[in-house]
Amino acid sequence: MTGRTGASLEVHDSTDPADHLAGDRASGRGEARPKRRARVLLTGLARTAPIIVVVAGWELAARGADDSYFPPPAQIATRLRQLWFSGPPDRFWLTQQAIDNVPPSLARLLGAWLLAAAAGIAAGVLLGRLRFLADLLEPAIHFARAIPPPAVLPVWLALLHIGSPMQVATIVFGVIWPVVLAAIDGARAVQPAQEDIARVFHLSGPQRLVYLILPAALPKIFAGLRLSLSLSLILMVVSELMGGATNGIGFSLLLEPQRTYDIPAMWVGIVVLGVLGFAFNAALLAVERRVLARHGRAHQKI
Repeated sequence: MTGRTGASLEVHDSTDPADHLAGDRASGRGEARPKRRARVLLTGLARTAPIIVVVAGWELAARGADDSYFPPPAQIATRLRQLWFSGPPDRFWLTQQAIDNVPPSLARLLGAWLLAAAAGIAAGVLLGRLRFLADLLEPAIHFARAIPPPAVLPVWLALLHIGSPMQVATIVFGVIWPVVLAAIDGARAVQPAQEDIARVFHLSGPQRLVYLILPAALPKIFAGLRLSLSLSLILMVVSELMGGATNGIGFSLLLEPQRTYDIPAMWVGIVVLGVLGFAFNAALLAVERRVLARHGRAHQKI
């Protein structure tokens, strides 16, 4: 009896404490998941509550005013469904008007923004590292960025004529300057100690660009990209309203409704542009957080 008891006690004492610790951690994760989900739910409610309050207040105020120029959100949503989401199910309920106007606008906007981002980052990093060249071109840069992009529309019309190239040129000219200036400041953010380390390890020019300059410049570059993305949405509408466009969101939801006095459709255009701006900014912020977090983890490992 005693031997059996001792054996049983010996087996019990030989249990690895790490197993208990792993079990505690697993139970802790199990308990933390509901709390995390509740926190995410509360955060979502806190963010959507002001929107719900604003829309409800807008609905009540518009119905109380009974003004044809100030339609309630319910009427705007109904008009949006009629214009864009009353098509056949095999086209995901999209109307022909939505198919003809939304993709061209988004293609011009994103294409011009990506072109301006690539050119602006390249030029900004170059000017940030070559101070004598930046000092030489600084007056020209500040002169060009001070020109309102709509004022250059006649130039693009004369050079490129009416069409998508003219609209893309208008957007690129207006949004490239925040990216250039942000990249210049970011390229100069490299610490002297990092420069010394690069010299000690004899890093080549491309290696310095990839492992030293661009990581140091990323936070400011992303700030410039967010600003340029907002400007690109504005200039997309301006180019479609003033550039003789025959399709696009600005043309179909702002210019045409003005001509036909379709006030709810005009408000649809305003709401759609606001939603697009919010969605683009949220997507870019998500990319920025992920890229910067990955860069931070890599920097800590180094």
